[in-house]
Amino acid sequence: MFFKAPLKADAILKMASEKKNLYRTAFFIAFFFLLLSCVTTDPYVPIDKLVEQEDYQKSTETLEEKRKSIYRGKDQVLYYLDKGMLAHYSGNYQESSSLLQQGERAIEENFAVSISQEIGTFILNDRTREYDGEDYEDIYLNLFNALNYYHSGNMEGAMVEIRRMNNKLRDLSVKYGQMMTNMQKYALENETEIPANPEATVKFNNSALARYLGMLFYRSSGMIDDARIDQNQLRIAMADAPQIYTNPIPSSIQNELNIPPGMARLNIIGFTGLSPKKTEDVIRIFLRNAWIKIALPVMTPRPSRVEIIEVTLDSGESFILELLENIDAVVSATFAQKKNVIYTKSILRAVVKGLAASIFGEAARQSDENKGLFTLLGVGSQILAEAGEKADLRVARYFPAKAHVGAINLSPGTYSFTVTFYGTGRKVIAERRYEDIIIHANVLNLKEVICLK
Repeated sequence: MFFKAPLKADAILKMASEKKNLYRTAFFIAFFFLLLSCVTTDPYVPIDKLVEQEDYQKSTETLEEKRKSIYRGKDQVLYYLDKGMLAHYSGNYQESSSLLQQGERAIEENFAVSISQEIGTFILNDRTREYDGEDYEDIYLNLFNALNYYHSGNMEGAMVEIRRMNNKLRDLSVKYGQMMTNMQKYALENETEIPANPEATVKFNNSALARYLGMLFYRSSGMIDDARIDQNQLRIAMADAPQIYTNPIPSSIQNELNIPPGMARLNIIGFTGLSPKKTEDVIRIFLRNAWIKIALPVMTPRPSRVEIIEVTLDSGESFILELLENIDAVVSATFAQKKNVIYTKSILRAVVKGLAASIFGEAARQSDENKGLFTLLGVGSQILAEAGEKADLRVARYFPAKAHVGAINLSPGTYSFTVTFYGTGRKVIAERRYEDIIIHANVLNLKEVICLK
């Protein structure tokens, strides 16, 4: 057991000799936590404004200036991921790679600790723990690190990162198995019923976006058979997860391995929007003859204004970037698997917190002289349980929401082109101009364009 059995009423009576102090303590502690629960601030606002203005260099600098006020000691993973993504957008690829690698190591270390800890620590509020990252964060950091390596001219490193991402996806379905087994065992030993989680696990173990980059990297290295395998895996990934890939396969995919002799191919990958934030959803369930509060984190999308991305060459040729991967949908799918663990932990935690209220309630029923005191303490413990039950809303802020791709075959040479991001009614949201881009044959000519609005 991880907590002592409830004290008998006569033992509690002996502990209540200073009634006035207990009254004051119960009242002020309850009031403090209730007041604290109403305080909400968003320290990211100045950084978000700079990101909206697409000043990624300044946003990186501002994040570093505010590091101590935003990121606690238990939030180092978030610091590495947030700054690593902003550094990527600003073109500081080596710095981004270093930060994302540190974030990956911290995620692995923190998750290993969470698995090895005893069940008693599982029922602590998640906000008190070292942040070990969301699954999509752990997955996509490898993808952006692959792009970092590509932009730095390290194709071998880029392919290693894509393989790491694919390996993580393969293992995702069993990641939380032991943790859930331990918690269910604890619940059964303590005769605590665990209601079914309304959100079932969603299948996601293959990324079309990872396969797309793998295909391009293998093609540029002359490994055509491996490139064809990833091209086929891209199609399989989209077919196997229709709840994620509601979009058709981009039309450019079928021609990626059929570049005419003597021609070059320009590939463009576009990232738009920002990945979801977490908000709190409070539900109540009836357990052990009482209604208990459960506070769960919910992934809340941040809608992008971008609907169409068009690439126009100065020669007059143009093409549209088509949606390949809805990262928002991947976030929801992968988080659903973790949410089952969070749901179970929240119930176990609520049961433990509810013991205090039941102790004081029993004492009030057995006592005439101190009935009011124990009633107040019981109410106070309930208030503390209510105020203290909060969801862990930590999440990386600057991953994109969607990935779009497109390509065109060109004669080797120097080209200039414009990328236009359109919103509703083809209203121009943003434009990117690229001058004197040299396009070579038999190499990967991949440009990355970004609009997080």
